Amino acid sequence: MKRFLIILLVAIILVLGGFFILNLFFGFTNYQTNEKTSVSSTAVDESVATTSSSEKKDPIKEVVANMTLEEKVGQLFFVRVPEVNQVEDITTYHLGGYVLFGRDMENESQTSLTQKIASYQSASKIPLLIGSDEEGGTVTRVSQNANLVAEPFASPQALYAAGGFAAIKSDTINKAKVLHDFGINAGLFPIADVATDPNAFIYDRTIGLDAQGTSEYVETVVKALKGEKSGSTLKHFPGYGNNRDSHVEIVRDTRSLKELRETDFKPFKAGIKAGADSVLVSHNIIDGIDKTKPASISKAVHDVLRNELRFDGVIMTDDMDMAGLADFISQADAGLAALKAGNDLIMSSSYQVQIPRILTAVKSGEYSEEALDTAVMRVLTWKKNLGLIS
Repeated sequence: MKRFLIILLVAIILVLGGFFILNLFFGFTNYQTNEKTSVSSTAVDESVATTSSSEKKDPIKEVVANMTLEEKVGQLFFVRVPEVNQVEDITTYHLGGYVLFGRDMENESQTSLTQKIASYQSASKIPLLIGSDEEGGTVTRVSQNANLVAEPFASPQALYAAGGFAAIKSDTINKAKVLHDFGINAGLFPIADVATDPNAFIYDRTIGLDAQGTSEYVETVVKALKGEKSGSTLKHFPGYGNNRDSHVEIVRDTRSLKELRETDFKPFKAGIKAGADSVLVSHNIIDGIDKTKPASISKAVHDVLRNELRFDGVIMTDDMDMAGLADFISQADAGLAALKAGNDLIMSSSYQVQIPRILTAVKSGEYSEEALDTAVMRVLTWKKNLGLIS
């Protein structure tokens, strides 16, 4: 009897132990399964999130997709404010922006100029770029009128002589704030040209330093403007050097591409690296790149800017009324030639004849709508970066 009880007790212990071991084993397995399920669920969530993110539409692309052909072409024109039909032409031609000159500042008060610019913006379906050449010194529009700005904007050379690059930065920030108060979002500076001859046409508008000093100047200005959400424009690519004035004649630059790379390209590279919004191309004929056409309508010059200098922002022409271009090609054909070369913005007073020519070229396939859309995207992206498009 005693022996039987011992055997029964051992059997009970073995059964209970077996249950314990099985429960421990299956519990651990279940824990592993749950843990794997949890990780798998997280991965699915991340996958869904990634998919949702990738499917989000680019708002600028959506805007472009909903624009008419006429609206797209109009966006590529950054034009001198006409003497008549200033508000009407904005809606008729769907213009991308207005550039104000000295005549637009005459007899204006701070209030009247602000109201005038606001009236332009109110007329436009898409906010306008509002530009004004405000390099300082010999080239300034707003500060020519003492009712608008008490003291004329100083030249880069005068600022540098008075306080170095700290003075340049301070002046740029102040200038951007003044322009912003009027509604001007693009001051069309800094000058990135390197000129070594004090008698050269462009010299007084430059910082007056070598390539390295000019590069530091350009970088300082671009960063200061970016901090104020004010548009920056590097000019005049590929670099004016000591050449003559293309405002009054066709200018041929005989320097080699190697010379340009060693000197003139450097400030443009510095500005691009600092985040420049736009680059303005000169009308000079650059023998080292393209001996046949002014830079502003040369695809080879634009290819250097895009592919070698890696600039992906807005490229614009210099003023198309300048003799350096106007004596080379008709105004009717110049706008289309500029777009085919690779420009995104055309600075012109002849938009009334240039826009119809471009519309015809797009409809006939002479200029592709794909290229047109790419240019419009760049212009609208610049406007978005300036806070004009939300």
